[in-house]
Amino acid sequence: MEEKRGVALELNDTVIKRMCVGAAFKDYMELACGLALHIIGGRVNSLDFHRADDLLVTASDDESIRLYDTANATLLKTIHSKKYGVDQICFTHHTSSVVYSSKNGWDESLRYLSLFDNRYLRYFKGHRDRVVSLCMSPKNDCFMSGALDHTVRLWDLRTNVCQGLLRVRGRPAVAYDQQGLVFSVAMENGAIKLFDVRSYDKGPFDTFLVGGDTVEVSGMKFSYDGKLMLLSTSNGHIYVLDAYTGRKVHAFTVEPNPDGAVLEASFSPDSQFVIAGSGDGSLRAWNTVSGAEVACWTNNAGVPACVKWAPRRFMFATASVALSFWVPDLSKLQKADNGS
Repeated sequence: MEEKRGVALELNDTVIKRMCVGAAFKDYMELACGLALHIIGGRVNSLDFHRADDLLVTASDDESIRLYDTANATLLKTIHSKKYGVDQICFTHHTSSVVYSSKNGWDESLRYLSLFDNRYLRYFKGHRDRVVSLCMSPKNDCFMSGALDHTVRLWDLRTNVCQGLLRVRGRPAVAYDQQGLVFSVAMENGAIKLFDVRSYDKGPFDTFLVGGDTVEVSGMKFSYDGKLMLLSTSNGHIYVLDAYTGRKVHAFTVEPNPDGAVLEASFSPDSQFVIAGSGDGSLRAWNTVSGAEVACWTNNAGVPACVKWAPRRFMFATASVALSFWVPDLSKLQKADNGS
């Protein structure tokens, strides 16, 4: 339960239905005038919330990294990565440092960047093709990267030497559970392999098969309570799995992204809801208990391909050519409580 301006809120279907855009940032867009007005410039390709502070970081196609204060809905800083570009991005445990991947096509190194003074703290070299999945351990300074070179690499922020290497089939997606004790790797043919962080070199302790041989898992997350897993696929299917058995709990469908880019899905902090963007430009929410769709929003700027719920707030963020912060519409909730 969370207090919002003196109103006690508990996440449920009614609150989800009354989420609305509380703040929008359109500084990624530039308007060009010719025979027709069209949008050029950046599209957000990755975003991440800090686990313990009200901060959000974005990476966009205009080669910029932007840091936001989510409590006050303000842009704090913009840093450009003109030489390398920027693609996948995630916070470290520090509030002013991130790890991100390149998008220039010639240097696939990962970079550990201080946002405080725009200084590179370390480079992580090894991948030979684009990094498509990146995640930080919730427990320590370790992180993982999966790339189109069919490898998953394990790293430690304190050294630029790769700590572990897994060779996989197809496009990999990687995720840590919220306790940092288990990580999973998705690969070709819908195979999900689970590893013990302490003994990953002994191989996976379990393997789940999802969706047959036509599925390419493009994104994967554990729920905050560790009981569920969330898979996004390239063909618009979203699966909720039992994290212990691999059983499919629910399957949802959205339109694939027209440009072929990944569509992200995200759990709410209480694991009761899943939100995801659709290739038709809508944003959808489902209840993970009933499996029912509880909300569909269509007032989005472009396809909301990036979607994440804030770990500490009644708020989630979506992004494409604009970044939006979604919060409960208190006026509508109060009317609903009053029966009007």
